[in-house]
Amino acid sequence: MTASTAKLDFGGKAIDLSVRKGSIGPDVIDIGKLYAQTGAFTYDPGFTSTASCESEITFIDGDEGVLLHRGYPIEQLAEHGDFLEVCYVLLYGELPTKSQKEDFDYRVTRHTMVHEQMSRFFTGFRRDAHPMAVMCGVVGALSAFYHDSTDISDPYQRMVASMRLIAKTPTIAAMAYKYHIGQPFVYPKNDLDYAANFLNMCFAVPCEEYKVNPVLARAMDRIFILHADHEQNASTSTVRLAGSSGANPFACIAAGIACLWGPAHGGANEAALNMLSEIGSVDRIPEYIARAKDKNDPFRLMGFGHRVYKNYDPRAKIMQKTTHEVLGELGIKDDPLLDVAMELERIALTDEYFIEKKLYPNIDFYSGITLKALGFPTTMFTVLFAVARTVGWVAQWKEMIEDPHQKIGRPRQLYTGAPARDYTPIAKR
Repeated sequence: MTASTAKLDFGGKAIDLSVRKGSIGPDVIDIGKLYAQTGAFTYDPGFTSTASCESEITFIDGDEGVLLHRGYPIEQLAEHGDFLEVCYVLLYGELPTKSQKEDFDYRVTRHTMVHEQMSRFFTGFRRDAHPMAVMCGVVGALSAFYHDSTDISDPYQRMVASMRLIAKTPTIAAMAYKYHIGQPFVYPKNDLDYAANFLNMCFAVPCEEYKVNPVLARAMDRIFILHADHEQNASTSTVRLAGSSGANPFACIAAGIACLWGPAHGGANEAALNMLSEIGSVDRIPEYIARAKDKNDPFRLMGFGHRVYKNYDPRAKIMQKTTHEVLGELGIKDDPLLDVAMELERIALTDEYFIEKKLYPNIDFYSGITLKALGFPTTMFTVLFAVARTVGWVAQWKEMIEDPHQKIGRPRQLYTGAPARDYTPIAKR
């Protein structure tokens, strides 16, 4: 709704711009007609001060360390719910009733298998291909196998595509992992819940029985919850931008996966673990802490601080607890990498330099440690992020498609190249 107006003086002309107020969060100055009124664009690299859309899904207050999904605090969802319940909330806006939850779980579970011909897709990749490269290709290829859910104008097909993406992405991710390590694919099992089924597809082998540890399954489920959606981040914005052209949902999610692969986004937890490997041992930590404090040293501590959260990342608090539960369950006590991580955590929470600059351990720091403890190689970390974030991408894509004011994304630019000039024949150059 419109709260008031903002006045802009441009070229001696006063322009009135409407100010829109959300249910919570900062007001937004509507500049949709700015070019028509002034002939000028705004300039905002990285869109750090630009609201690209109107959304009812996720709210973040970085200063206060708040993350809400449809109004529900992430702490409550992670403590009391499971991942598929969070999926339902993101997609439909409310907590499901018991019968709605059972129906939703059933539909997702019965969509987890992929077309058998898709298994042949994997043999087209080199055996040492990065699993994220495989994910980009195979998820995008879903549109070649499921033609009956690519018509974005049909609400039923949008629903079926949403179910398929949420259900099949973990199966594809597990297949990418198995192909990566040279083991046979493991089919999904309908008697397991979402997280336990994923762990079974990743770690079971045909030659012996595999029993999923419930503590580790709960940790995996919580990791999925904490990564499910995070407002208009780079990959979500990519999904929305791709979707604004009318592209099919599978292509849009593949675009999101490609964006997520970047080390500044989904690859941050892998980068954090690589940093721990570089430090190597607890006795070398003081040296790296000193380097991190030195403005002239290019070294940066990965997994600390956050682009949005200027307070403690609320997801990190939950992930910290989960990390220690996993380490305790597995009895891991002699891993040098984890020793480095725990000492870095202690320093970051007590050292005045870190506290003053609000460089708290973030979710990437803890999730990297947890995933390593669960047995995943670092190359799989961003893949697991993609599995979790698929529901957020789908919910955001669905909201955008159903928005009557939606139009194709077309950012403007500040052109600084050569002005108009004439072509010179090659003989005169």
